[in-house]
Amino acid sequence: QVQLVESGGGLVQAGGSLRLSCAASGRTFSTYVVGWFRQVAGKEREFAAAISWSGDRTYYTESVKGRFTISRDNAKNMVHLQMNSLKPEDTAVYYCATGATSTYNNWKGYVYWGQGTQVTVSS
Repeated sequence: QVQLVESGGGLVQAGGSLRLSCAASGRTFSTYVVGWFRQVAGKEREFAAAISWSGDRTYYTESVKGRFTISRDNAKNMVHLQMNSLKPEDTAVYYCATGATSTYNNWKGYVYWGQGTQVTVSS
């Protein structure tokens, strides 16, 4: 079992930055890929970024490339999502997820989910 808790969301103006954190418990966390997904009410959950278990591979959806950076510290069971140059269209609830998935960008492959943290970007 893995439990995930996100933090760091909030309200920011366009062009600003936020750093999301995902704290994990469970000894298998360091062996799993971790993904960040986001969801707007009424829309399907969308892939944002993912990182391999070792941290040597990262993946981003096209719309966040060059603005978001995902990182992990397995010694501390933490994953972060640094979000820069935020845009109003980044507004969503952001979730971290993990599990033994081979399809990092498909939310249906993840087993464990946090409760989500709201990110609101004003124009």
